[in-house]
Amino acid sequence: MTTYKIVRFYERHDNEVIVRGLTAEQARAHCEDPETSSQTATGPQAVARTKRMGQWFDGYTSER
Repeated sequence: MTTYKIVRFYERHDNEVIVRGLTAEQARAHCEDPETSSQTATGPQAVARTKRMGQWFDGYTSER
């Protein structure tokens, strides 16, 4: 079975893996959440992250 990882992509910093071992459905659901992009997030943690790190978004890819 293929598993997926969530990668947080930053405009000005190194990317980071934030979750591993997800199904495709779980990975898609995570990335569809508005709080997983600096363009749409409004929560205090996300807003603080954007101020500290610049633009960012979460994406997913298969683990190999």
